[in-house]
Amino acid sequence: MFSDIEWRVSKELVHFEDALNFMQKRVEEIIAGTSPGLIWILEHHPVYTAGVSAQDADLLAKTDIPIFKTNRGGKYTYHCPGMKIIYVMLDLKKFFAPEAPDVARFVEFLENWVIKILADFGIKAGLKKGMVGIWVGDKKVAALGIKLKKWVSYHGIAINIDPDMAGFRNIVPCGIKEFGVTSMREILDEKIDEEKFLNSVKKNV
Repeated sequence: MFSDIEWRVSKELVHFEDALNFMQKRVEEIIAGTSPGLIWILEHHPVYTAGVSAQDADLLAKTDIPIFKTNRGGKYTYHCPGMKIIYVMLDLKKFFAPEAPDVARFVEFLENWVIKILADFGIKAGLKKGMVGIWVGDKKVAALGIKLKKWVSYHGIAINIDPDMAGFRNIVPCGIKEFGVTSMREILDEKIDEEKFLNSVKKNV
């Protein structure tokens, strides 16, 4: 499955709206069979995005940071430099062939992918019952939000490498009030090696 997909790594920051427009176009091409699946690793300029379950009350303070409403699952989240985004555009009919596509199993695949990446850095992460995302103790280190169109996925994963954590204070991240947010840098108290991270992403898929 992963031998016939495209990998793309953007070294420069990508505006969220540009990425969303690209993903929507690429999904149509995957559906039409004119382009292969794509895993795209990037970082965004600072932006708040609201998923289909976002509540107005979860936006605690309005700032100069733009807000985009999206059609992905989930609530409010924050993207900024220092947070690696992995956009996953895959035809789940091919991903699960010869079995039927399964959304729950695909989410589980994404979760396990992140857990294995973090393990490469000595971080023991896991799931928290009743909560979305990937957790280290009572703090979330990665978020997931996907959308499907004709069984082709888009949006994906956000992993906190070394973001400006202050941006999370203006929202209730993913609608979860009682727990916090952390980063790989905060957990390890050291700079995260970029090349090691990218290699881990590809190795553990």
